[in-house]
Amino acid sequence: MVQEHDEPILKHLKDIKVKFSDAGQPMSFILEFHFELNEYFTNELLTKTYRMRSEPDDSDPFSFDGPEIMGCTGCQIDWKKGKNVTLKTIKKKQKHKGLPENGDLDDDAEAILAVDFEIGHCLRERIIPRSVLYFTGEAIEDADDDYDEEGEETDEEGEEEGDEENDPDYDPKKDQNPAECKQQ
Repeated sequence: MVQEHDEPILKHLKDIKVKFSDAGQPMSFILEFHFELNEYFTNELLTKTYRMRSEPDDSDPFSFDGPEIMGCTGCQIDWKKGKNVTLKTIKKKQKHKGLPENGDLDDDAEAILAVDFEIGHCLRERIIPRSVLYFTGEAIEDADDDYDEEGEETDEEGEEEGDEENDPDYDPKKDQNPAECKQQ
């Protein structure tokens, strides 16, 4: 996710492109982030490659839901001295930490990867193909139509919070002002 310390860097982002693997190559896509010259790093292009599996697993072929992201690799970022926002200065000496000996990722790392994959997929499938609509504000207006003023999703059927029919404590005998029939 975008952190507050990422925002000044993203002001230098000029374009995002997606490139798909060539026919005959393993299924993958690359997100290209094009930056103008900036005070944070020397790269004008940062890339992230997502490898995908496009065939069912032999051990469980019926669970196949279509292509899925299996891994990703980011490029080397050439940070300018003192500008790497991903590093924290730690004065306390840390104990030796690393991957468990069996090489498995812990739950936190798996959750981070899952979010990373979801963001990459969203950029590839929703944002980049509709970039002109986002630029003109049309895509943002469409997204706003699905939410009410408090940011809660609205119900398509027009169900209101005070829906007496679905309230188990509602007693029609106590209702002083019954709803009027608005059909004519």
